[in-house]
Amino acid sequence: MASEGARYEGTDGTTDGTADAAPESRSSDTKDTKTLDPKVAAAIAAAEAAGPQGASTVRVDSWIWSVRLVKTRSMGATACRGGHVRVNGERVKPAHGVRVGDEVRLRHEGRERVVVVTRLIRKRVGPPVATQCYIDNSPPPPPREAVAPAGIRDRGAGRPTKRDRREMERLRGVTGPGSVSGPGPVPGKGVGGAPGKPRP
Repeated sequence: MASEGARYEGTDGTTDGTADAAPESRSSDTKDTKTLDPKVAAAIAAAEAAGPQGASTVRVDSWIWSVRLVKTRSMGATACRGGHVRVNGERVKPAHGVRVGDEVRLRHEGRERVVVVTRLIRKRVGPPVATQCYIDNSPPPPPREAVAPAGIRDRGAGRPTKRDRREMERLRGVTGPGSVSGPGPVPGKGVGGAPGKPRP
């Protein structure tokens, strides 16, 4: 009887006698696809086939859209132009090329995502396939209790009054011209901007 792990079965049912070689010598792509669901492996192969032909880079805005870090490619391009995308620590333009092994940092929807590129794809794929294209090193999202709730009003309470609005802005930390901590009334003007009484 052969030793445990001496022979590996391929996806087509044939056996492979390369088990005596070190596990590191096998490519990571074949190791990953053998442990994946066949449907996910087929989807990854299709996405890689639709990927760059003969090139080792993909546009960063296209890649972050393909792996579902942003909802649309135009949102990815906007994030790049706004300085919210960094590749290996440098701010990049939408046309910057990413390679396998690059670290991509994306600040989106109040959360920072830190991923390492493992596969280059240009075609948008489903979530199970997208997670196979990068290694996620993102910090965990803040707990829901830590996020301050927005002003919640009872159903049927109607529109907030000026006092309610000021209290909500004070709780949110928003200061502006009409808030409590904003500037006072304009001299010579009454309440609501109406002209006041002339000074004697």
